[in-house]
Amino acid sequence: MPSHDGLRPLKAWRYVGVYGPELMLCAAIVRIGRARQSFWAMWDHEHLMERTSLRATGVQMRAGRLVIPELCLDVRLDEESGIETVSPSGASYAWTRKQGGVRASGSLADSVIDARAIIDDTAGYYARYTSWRWSAGVGTASDGRAVAWNLVDGVNDPPEQSERTIWIDGEPFEPPQSVFATDLSGVDGLAFHAEAVRERNDNFLLVRSRYRQPFGTFSGELPGGISLANGYGVMEDHEAWW
Repeated sequence: MPSHDGLRPLKAWRYVGVYGPELMLCAAIVRIGRARQSFWAMWDHEHLMERTSLRATGVQMRAGRLVIPELCLDVRLDEESGIETVSPSGASYAWTRKQGGVRASGSLADSVIDARAIIDDTAGYYARYTSWRWSAGVGTASDGRAVAWNLVDGVNDPPEQSERTIWIDGEPFEPPQSVFATDLSGVDGLAFHAEAVRERNDNFLLVRSRYRQPFGTFSGELPGGISLANGYGVMEDHEAWW
């Protein structure tokens, strides 16, 4: 995609979230025009560790792999074709591809990781002010099927052909438009129980953001009446002036 659409710079990122009962972590590399940023955060149900860099350093990503040297973390991702959508963004557009419930295996220092992940690749010419709420997670349905979800309100969310996706044993379907609690205590029929919160308020004059993303567990039902036995992941509330 070109670096600009008119006066709008390209905003793009790859986000990987690995979620499970022993460990939850996320990492991303973000581009806004020529600027770059990277971040990672890890929650082991006792301590929250995180790092943000105004350069694309500290996080290494390529197809099928995530490496965070500071954590001695090396994870292989069993990537798939994913779900791709192109959505309007005012007079412009945005592309995104979501992969849900892919296997994430590797090592964290001397520990072994075997979990499931959500991968979010996005590139778009979003408006100067953009806000959204988002939830991503993995888990198990009450009947034993593997589930994963990507739910959103505010971006890439037309009534049909949106990025909203639920995966059941790897098979995707698109649920109706999502309704989030303003305090991030739930979305649609899911209740969210926050355990640790990654939160930032940045002001770089031309670029500002207010960001809150808690790690936690989910209970209740996914759209479609799918009852959860367990669920792990994140909620997010984000405002950006970019």
